[in-house]
Amino acid sequence: MHAPTHASSMRSASARLTTLSAMGGKRMVASVLAIVMALVALVAFATVDDRGSDVPAAGPERTLAAPAPDDQDASPVASTPTATPRPTRTKATPASLPGGGRKVFGRNRFLVAYYGTPGTGVLGVLGEQPPKRMHRDLVRAGRPFVRPGERLLPVYELIVTVADPFPGKGGDFNHDVARRDVRRYVEAAERRGALVVLDLQPGRDDFLTVAKRWRWALEQPHVGLALDPEWRMGRHQVPGRVIGSVRAREVHRVSAWLDRLTARHDLPEKVFMLHQFRSSMIVRPERLVDRPHLAEVLHVDGFGTPGQKLDTYGVLARPRQLRMGFKLFIDEDTPMMRARAVRRIRPAVRFVSFQ
Repeated sequence: MHAPTHASSMRSASARLTTLSAMGGKRMVASVLAIVMALVALVAFATVDDRGSDVPAAGPERTLAAPAPDDQDASPVASTPTATPRPTRTKATPASLPGGGRKVFGRNRFLVAYYGTPGTGVLGVLGEQPPKRMHRDLVRAGRPFVRPGERLLPVYELIVTVADPFPGKGGDFNHDVARRDVRRYVEAAERRGALVVLDLQPGRDDFLTVAKRWRWALEQPHVGLALDPEWRMGRHQVPGRVIGSVRAREVHRVSAWLDRLTARHDLPEKVFMLHQFRSSMIVRPERLVDRPHLAEVLHVDGFGTPGQKLDTYGVLARPRQLRMGFKLFIDEDTPMMRARAVRRIRPAVRFVSFQ
C-alpha cells in the first residue's frame, strides 16, 4: 500500500492544535466570569447532569455482516435538498430524518459533508464561513456526486472535542468546543434539512467518556457520531506527535451506548462513523459489532495523489461489514479527485467529506 505520507501532516497538525488551544484560552477567561455570576443561581436551582447514565439495552449484539438493503419507500426526486422544517414529533408520528424516512441511506440518499470546527478554518472547510453560507457551498459541492434518481443529503461533520498538544486541567489532552457554538450548527442543520455528525478527538480520554458529554445533542434525530482514532492517545502519547489507535472493544462500548440511546428515544437511524487511513488505527476491525439502530460507516482518510488514496482505500475497505466513506482534501490532495472519479471507486462510496 502506498499510503499518503503524514510526517508533514503531523507538524501541520501540531501547529493547528496550538492555534486552537490559544483560541480556547481566550474563551476560558469569559467562562470563569460566567461561572462566578452563576453561583447564586445554583444555590436555588438544581442542576441537571446532561452526561447521564447508560439507558436500557435495546437488543442483542450481532457480528457485522453486509449492510442491509436501504428502504426505498419513495420515488426518486430531484437531487437538490429542500430546507423544509422537520415535522413536529408526536407519539403517532415518530421522528424522521431530513427528507423523510428513518434509514440514513434509504430513499437513494448520497451523503456529502463539510468537515471542520466552528469559527475557524484551521481544521477544515466547515468553519471558514457562517452556517448559512457554508450550507449553500456544501450543497453546490455535493451536487456533482449525485446520480439521477438519487437524493443529496448534506452533512455537517463538526469536530466538537479537539485534541490538544498539552494536558490541560484534566490531564486528558483535549477540550470541548463551546456548547453554544455546537448548538448553532445543530439548529442550522435542522432548519436546512441536513445531518450533523459530531466528531471526537479524545486525546488520552476514552471515546465513551467523551461521547457522553454530547448526549444532549445526540438526542436530536438528525445528529450522529464519528470516532477519529488518529487522536486516541495511549497513556504516554501526545496528540500531533504520533498516530493514535482504538481497539474494537472500545468501539463496541460506544456503539452499544449510542444504539440504546437511539432506541430509548425512538429516534431514526444514526450515522456512526469510524475514520481510518492506516490499518493500525483500528485494532481487530473484523470484530466490530453491528447495531440495529446505527448506520455504520468506515471513512477512509489520508491525503496524497489519486493513486495513493485509492491504494489506501483498497487495503482498508470492508464493504461486507460497513458502508464506505471517502475524504477529499481541498488543499493537500494532488490533485483533488473529481466527483466522477470518486463514484467509479469500488467498493462503492456512499459518504464523501471535504476537508
